[in-house]
Amino acid sequence: MESPCFYRRWITDGDLVSFHIAEEESDIYFRAVCNLEKEAALSLARQRSCLKEYIGQCPRFLATMEPYVVKGKAPGIAREMSHASVLAGVGPMAAVAGAIAEAVGRDLLAFSSEIIVENGGDIFLVTEKRRRVGIYAGSSPFSGKLALEIEPEDTPLGICTSSGTVGHSLSLGEADAVVILASSVALADAAATAVGNVAGCEADIPRALEKAQGIQGVLGVVVIKGEKMGAWGKVKIEPL
Repeated sequence: MESPCFYRRWITDGDLVSFHIAEEESDIYFRAVCNLEKEAALSLARQRSCLKEYIGQCPRFLATMEPYVVKGKAPGIAREMSHASVLAGVGPMAAVAGAIAEAVGRDLLAFSSEIIVENGGDIFLVTEKRRRVGIYAGSSPFSGKLALEIEPEDTPLGICTSSGTVGHSLSLGEADAVVILASSVALADAAATAVGNVAGCEADIPRALEKAQGIQGVLGVVVIKGEKMGAWGKVKIEPL
């Protein structure tokens, strides 16, 4: 069986160093100016520990599928997830992969001027040159054929993907791919879930695009279902 993160092999640029770390549910791929595996592992352990401690105190944070407002003392990562959940109208755990990617990525900026963190299809990107991010959309004919072109001045940037046909993440829709761009990776992650939830068939693509436009902080969106695709906002799509 092919690895669920096989798309990582599509990366062809050679100017950055790649490394990978995993801890429990987190399986994260990095690219930076040098190998920062040790620093990344320490950051990931710290962020996960803070979040797990908070969930132990507030178990509803883990279970709810509704927006969750953090009250009282809480770690920064929980606050980011809470804020994203309120803006997107979903539970805070819909933002967990994106929130972890950004939290660890920002820690690593102390050691690398460029950083790409990919956590289960959710990306935190800081770059000094133009980059292309490929779109994987399962069995759609668009899958692996298109890329988002990202300019340095548009970063730091979150690029997150939700799918109702690929992967293990919960989605109430059937889109092959919903890709969201936002300055907050937690928000991009939560918004991808929210938009994916309303994309059940090709005819739902306009409704999904409208949903994305209504979420404060979303910069752009691509929705793919089968042989149909729609896009809105600050997205530049190129052949891969």
